[in-house]
Amino acid sequence: MDLPAAREEARWLLPVYAQAAIEPVAGSGVMLRTRDGRELLDLYGGHAVAALGYAHPRLLAALSRQAAELFFQSNIVPLAVRARAASRLVGFGPAGLSQAFLVNSGAEANENALRLALRHTGRAHVVALAGGFHGRTAAAAAVTHGSNSPGKAAPGWYGFPRTPFDVTFVPRGDLAALGAALAAAPTAALILEPVQGMAGAVALGGEYLAAARELTRGAGALLIFDEVQCGMGRTGQPFAAQTWGVTPDLLTTAKGLAGGFPAGAVLAAPEIAAGVRRGDLGTTFGGGPMACALIEEVIATIEEEGLLANVRSLSQRIRETCRVGPVAAIQGEGLLLGLRTTRPASEVQGELLARNILTGTSADPFVVRLLPPLVLAAAHVEALAAALQELRP
Repeated sequence: MDLPAAREEARWLLPVYAQAAIEPVAGSGVMLRTRDGRELLDLYGGHAVAALGYAHPRLLAALSRQAAELFFQSNIVPLAVRARAASRLVGFGPAGLSQAFLVNSGAEANENALRLALRHTGRAHVVALAGGFHGRTAAAAAVTHGSNSPGKAAPGWYGFPRTPFDVTFVPRGDLAALGAALAAAPTAALILEPVQGMAGAVALGGEYLAAARELTRGAGALLIFDEVQCGMGRTGQPFAAQTWGVTPDLLTTAKGLAGGFPAGAVLAAPEIAAGVRRGDLGTTFGGGPMACALIEEVIATIEEEGLLANVRSLSQRIRETCRVGPVAAIQGEGLLLGLRTTRPASEVQGELLARNILTGTSADPFVVRLLPPLVLAAAHVEALAAALQELRP
């Protein structure tokens, strides 16, 4: 298919992305309209970024209002909208995380969470899980697992000659290996995704997370939850920490945080926040007024429109109705789900796209990944189930 935008991107941009053969030009709710007039049901949500879908009237109003009032100002001055956003985010997060640091992305949030852990503990060793993805900046990539090089950072995402600290990777679910890694060296932190997104929507579960909490506490290490993808209501609670009742020392969030506007954050426990001094962290654009206005509005919309209950209800409906055709099993939590397929996921993804349903794949070649907007409706689930039923097993 001839896509004008693809031609122009190829002319001016570095060729680093594999792209689908569609060109969206507009969106409304959970639907995308393409240049050639197709209407696509978007069950991928731009890597979980479009938490409230497209053209949500509350977000558009907040964006317009804040742009007219104050488009940008840096952290060199205090802003009421920044204070409101931070207050709303801390109140939305798990009890026990008292202060926020506002940044621009998930990688930046993880970078700063790791920096806080290293500074707070004075240690230089971090434990991470196989299958984890934490970003492409220096520290975040150091704890991102390389599927082609077990036990090492991902070579495709880490372009520096050495990691900024020592990292030990352990198999997910293996508590004995986790305990041994924490005891092998003075450890600053364990970083993990409660639901591993890129791995194929693999939920670690409450028992494992509670045990990890106790093991890190016993080792004097901090526990970091990377909720960049699984947070902001996606599990049916504000964060996976609340879904499973386990509170980490640091929690990172981004993607759906501002509904599509670049934003990320670190939430920190009081004892960590108490040790932070002026100049320890910094960002130019993080905490800007536009992002803050949207953070505030996203959280208000999730709460006031009952979207957490909607996530829980429709997640259950997907599990009940979409194990058909090539789908052998469904994993994950809330609206971060993996459809485990009997055929390569790329085939199933392509066949769904031919039926005007946009989904994602994952590092697991037999998992189709779903990250739809939280405003998904029962009719959309029925459309997915019907499309899957048409596909050969």
